Amino acid sequence: MALCGVLTILRLTATKRRDPIVGPFQYLRQMSRALVTGASGFIGQQLVQMLVARGDEVACLVRKSSKSEPLVKMGAQLRFGDVCNPTGLPAAVADADVVYHLAGLTRAHNREVYCSVNEAGVRNILEACAQRTSPPTVVVVSSLAAAGPTREAHLRTETEPSTPASDYGFSKRAGEIVAEAYATRLPITIVRPPAVLGPGDLPGFPLFRSVKRIRSFAVLGKRRLVAVIDVRDLAAGAILAAERGERLAANGRAGQGYYYLSADECPTFGEFGRMIGRSVNRPYALAVRVPIAVIWAACGVGSLIGRIIRRPLYLNLDRARDLGGGHWGCSAAKAKAELGFAPGAPLPQRIRETAQWYREQGWL
Repeated sequence: MALCGVLTILRLTATKRRDPIVGPFQYLRQMSRALVTGASGFIGQQLVQMLVARGDEVACLVRKSSKSEPLVKMGAQLRFGDVCNPTGLPAAVADADVVYHLAGLTRAHNREVYCSVNEAGVRNILEACAQRTSPPTVVVVSSLAAAGPTREAHLRTETEPSTPASDYGFSKRAGEIVAEAYATRLPITIVRPPAVLGPGDLPGFPLFRSVKRIRSFAVLGKRRLVAVIDVRDLAAGAILAAERGERLAANGRAGQGYYYLSADECPTFGEFGRMIGRSVNRPYALAVRVPIAVIWAACGVGSLIGRIIRRPLYLNLDRARDLGGGHWGCSAAKAKAELGFAPGAPLPQRIRETAQWYREQGWL
């Protein structure tokens, strides 16, 4: 269970108090038409809810097999299609003022499969947008994994070169490179979130549960950093990027059109585990250091099982490359200065709100 904890952390790679749902947008009251890809996912649903709440007309690109009932209840329109199939995409983006591209693949057996969605999907969406006479603004939600971990303990900034460690990170970076190639044809901004948590986060639940049950959590190193963002703050930041963001430019300066979005706090793995411990009434949960060799062994077994059952598991060798790569810190200073981005609450409070949501579901 402790091992489950550390392997869940990177998955993490919804009051009168100020909340980002409306605060940053009070000056913007002209309704806009938005299209969201990947809308049925954890982040997508939060973004759709926030866009509808601020009065936008929202359409969601979903596959017919997607669980889209919550989107309909929020008041969004459905447009059926797949980012991997360019045929229906021009019609899907035809009347959008802003396109938020969230659709992506987070588990796969190899880099080729990752790129078939995370690279080709970006290309298909951008090509459909570029075919319009008046192209929409596009916000591509990428990942800190596209930049990769750092060996030294510091917070990455947008001007630093990208060095992805995993096939997943490589595929997300490949999607960013595609976006850069369209910079002369479309107004595009890329946001890179780190680990995402918050109400509705199903993959993150095992970490909270393991800390609650066994009063311990696993860490890979005493001082390794792990940047985190709440899903509500990420959605608010993506909207700000659409409204105020700098755009990619051909041969632009380093980091132009890119933004990291993260909480103000960037804890170590140990500090993060203790925050979760306090949120589940386990303030004295024990930090258990796990050797990287154990992670590689467990991930190797996970990869083998995934290939046998023909379904990639979260625990795989590609994940080990990210987990063992070093520090996962990033700075949101640029987003704060240029977008007015500000998390709606401190990270410990966001973690408590996530734990409370799990309680309300009857899981903790």
